[in-house]
Amino acid sequence: MTHADTCDRLSKCFAVYFSGLSPEEIPRASMATVGEWDSMASVTLIAIVAEEFAIEVAPEDYAKFVSFDLILDYLQNVARVP
Repeated sequence: MTHADTCDRLSKCFAVYFSGLSPEEIPRASMATVGEWDSMASVTLIAIVAEEFAIEVAPEDYAKFVSFDLILDYLQNVARVP
């Protein structure tokens, strides 16, 4: 899977939960910039991403799920999504 494929799939995960974000806003999304992104939203987003990428996210990695960029980095470097 290419970086672009991973980015596209992750964008779709964000669009599922944060339906109010435009495609241009999604790559810049973070807990600091998205008002409805709280701890409960993070848990839901983790579940959506885990299902989409068929991975398990360890509880100690939940803190990494605070921005689109950090989640993308996690998928590519920690979870090693092919």
